[in-house]
Amino acid sequence: MQLSINYGTKTIYFDVIYRKRKTMAITVEAPDKVTAIVPVGMKEETIKKKVMTKADWIVKKLYEFKNVKHIPLKKEFVNGESFMYMGRNYSLQIELDDSLQVPEVKLFRGKFIISTPTKDEEALKNAMEKWYREKAKEKINERVEYYQYKIGKKPAKVTVKEQKKRWGSCSSKGNINLNWKLIMAPSPVIDYIVVHEMAHLVHLNHSKEFWNLVESILPDYKERRKWLRNNGVRMGL
Repeated sequence: MQLSINYGTKTIYFDVIYRKRKTMAITVEAPDKVTAIVPVGMKEETIKKKVMTKADWIVKKLYEFKNVKHIPLKKEFVNGESFMYMGRNYSLQIELDDSLQVPEVKLFRGKFIISTPTKDEEALKNAMEKWYREKAKEKINERVEYYQYKIGKKPAKVTVKEQKKRWGSCSSKGNINLNWKLIMAPSPVIDYIVVHEMAHLVHLNHSKEFWNLVESILPDYKERRKWLRNNGVRMGL
């Protein structure tokens, strides 16, 4: 179901998804998709009123998506902001807890929850990044181990780190670097980057033989690569 509200001179169209939950969550995705995930039975007028309370934030996010094409968008660490993990979007919930020394992050019942003694944005961002990096390291090492038997070669070293302009790289020494932000992508897309870099252990170039090797392992690699090109802008903090 799709509804709309008028906010100033703008009309905000949004999809409504009913689920068994107690509260409503709103997500905004590139390029212009707005979704309200609401409790079963919530009336349309109530949904519209609640969306209206977030209208300013929604318009701001839509403007950012419209004007920023290739630079990762900066996230706001406020309740309701949307964060990606393994290809799905989860809304953020911040819970103040003075008993803690530093913010703690968990994914629980379809939400990212940060329990924190502070509202400092940098502290919240650092906590989220730490969580992402840990999950990325676990997932990427698992996939590298899986594909090394299909590639027929094992990397000398695998490092998960920040990479401003690349999703991965492979050196002539057989060292593979992979971007921790990959953990925001769906599993098939993570696999594509892992296979891509591991294929460089055999062909340290982008020759026909290289792409033939990638395709022999992932026949649909072009679709996976396309997803990354279209959605990479959303994978950031």
